[in-house]
Amino acid sequence: MLPYLDSTSSFPPVNQALEDPNGLLAAGADLSVERLVSAYSQGIFPWFSEGEPILWWSPNPRTVFKTGLFKPSRSLCRFVRKNQFKATLNKDFEQVINLCAEPTIERPSTWITKEMINAYLELHLVGVAHSVEIWDREKIIGGIYGVAIGRLFCGESMFSRVSNGSKMALSCLISYLKENKFPLLDSQVDNSHLTSLGALQIGRNSYKNLIEPLVKQKLSDNIWQSKPLPIKRYVSRSGTVQV
Repeated sequence: MLPYLDSTSSFPPVNQALEDPNGLLAAGADLSVERLVSAYSQGIFPWFSEGEPILWWSPNPRTVFKTGLFKPSRSLCRFVRKNQFKATLNKDFEQVINLCAEPTIERPSTWITKEMINAYLELHLVGVAHSVEIWDREKIIGGIYGVAIGRLFCGESMFSRVSNGSKMALSCLISYLKENKFPLLDSQVDNSHLTSLGALQIGRNSYKNLIEPLVKQKLSDNIWQSKPLPIKRYVSRSGTVQV
């Protein structure tokens, strides 16, 4: 039977997660800052739809990007060189999460409910949730947000309002993580789009062993301060500005 948590319950061990549906671990509890930090630190994340209880997951295998192996496609690099887009870190987290939650033709409904938005806005206010924005002049045309615990970054969602918008945001984020010695970007559950961008799958036990030392690392406060990101350096094959 699926464990149902109250506000004082601890998470069960992740190896107790169901095989079908893959990774479902528990239901209930809350989306407090303390609960969410505890979850991500253990390789657990919330994922549920409107009208459902809070559901907690730890899938096997786990989908990740290894920052040291990632290279954006040549076509994306050419696209960035030919345009004057700008990238920022934590410039407008609220707009990014709201744009990620908007329905699209491909996804008419969303799991990013108002309850989830409010919870992650609180995480952002305490310095745990972060965003990368891609700008065309004064308009955000792509973005990604997620959660950082120590040197573990867990991506939650990304969006595009123009071609390549989310790819630029993902590439900038991975380059920034690599620059700051984050070894991986957790992408949670596999899909064909993530695989096409270079995501890999690793077993749940391997993932758990990888993140245990990462979440304990202490970082300088200025890593997550709002700032511009050098998009033409970050979205390149060589890691240097291409001209």
